[in-house]
Amino acid sequence: MARTFPLLESLRLRRTPERGRGAPEERHWTGAQSLVALGLLALVSVVVGILLGASADRLEKLGGLLLMVPAAIALQGKIFGALGSRLGTAIHAGTFRLSLRPATVVGQNILAGLALSVVTSAVLAMLAKATAELFNIAESMSLAAFVVISTLGGVVSSLFVVVVALGMAAGSARFGWDPDNVTAPLVTAAADVITLPVLLLVVPLAESAAVTGAVAIVCGAAAAVTAAGAWRLGPPSLRSILRESFGVLVVAILFDLVAGVIVEQQEAFLGRLPSLLVLLPGYLAVGGALGGILSSRLASELHLGLIEPAALPGRDARREVRNTFLMGLPVLAGTAALAHGAARIAGLAGPGAGGMIGSALLGGVAAVAVASFVAYYGTILAERVGLDPDTYGIPLVTSAMDLVGALTLVAALAVLGIL
Repeated sequence: MARTFPLLESLRLRRTPERGRGAPEERHWTGAQSLVALGLLALVSVVVGILLGASADRLEKLGGLLLMVPAAIALQGKIFGALGSRLGTAIHAGTFRLSLRPATVVGQNILAGLALSVVTSAVLAMLAKATAELFNIAESMSLAAFVVISTLGGVVSSLFVVVVALGMAAGSARFGWDPDNVTAPLVTAAADVITLPVLLLVVPLAESAAVTGAVAIVCGAAAAVTAAGAWRLGPPSLRSILRESFGVLVVAILFDLVAGVIVEQQEAFLGRLPSLLVLLPGYLAVGGALGGILSSRLASELHLGLIEPAALPGRDARREVRNTFLMGLPVLAGTAALAHGAARIAGLAGPGAGGMIGSALLGGVAAVAVASFVAYYGTILAERVGLDPDTYGIPLVTSAMDLVGALTLVAALAVLGIL
């Protein structure tokens, strides 16, 4: 049995007139853990960006695939990032036990995560097809092709990402890591590095009309059976996770698809400067991970009574936002430098190191500001209306960052005269 992570291991206690006798003070900001996790995320995202840049021609052949790919990659990070955040709160409270039995907290979160992955991947396919038609994306794939790629890709990748999320939780409990600092970046990294190759591997199934229709029917039926079974047979706590998660994940998908439309509309430009496709996944992933870290920390502090759900951020909440900026800007600059170097090695054309780093920093300032706003008020709103901020925080902030990140990067490129 894994040992617990007691509250007193992550909090400092002091007696002050302001906080009351024996009240918990602020948590340590273990920035080194976050920086290491964000650095790994940046490296992984650059690798994914190279793969995305190298696959640009293949993605263009199936209309709408480039629209859906960012949303499909992000969806797994949202589902299992929220799972990790919920387990992180259990770790902080000292109630975490690594047991896979369906009756346990861990077991129910695993079942919920896998069920949500199947169902929302099918929903993503339908919404992606509708979005492609709405925005007149030329020669978009059939609905069956969307369903096959999204559902199969989501199911297969989720089996790997859930292992990473559980590994982060178990490692935090075993070694005393702060799960709020490492879960969001590393689960996002796992989702990035696993989901895109899996999506590309299942693409051939969508290129044969005879095979696509049959596989799409199986995928749709699997999603329907999974949804009905999890809802009817699951315990109340599992149904609660499903009920609270599904709505916010659908909203997140819509945000991600709008971000995909922005990317699709820049397709010709990105074809001339494919190194920007190397930067894009890392830029979006780091921004989302920064917001995810902030959201997870705020959610844990709300659960533990360290901060109040106030309309204006208090001292402790403002410190968390400040630390997010202190981590974010150098990591974004480093991500851009890595993307430039990797693109040069791969022989991909681009705007140069100055343009890449300048765009990442200029857009990053606005993106991190929006991430901080959404993370704080999304978490506070969830708490005030009686919902679990761990379930709502990461999907809200990462979906907002996918949309805002795409907008801020395009705007920064335009301001610097690159676009």
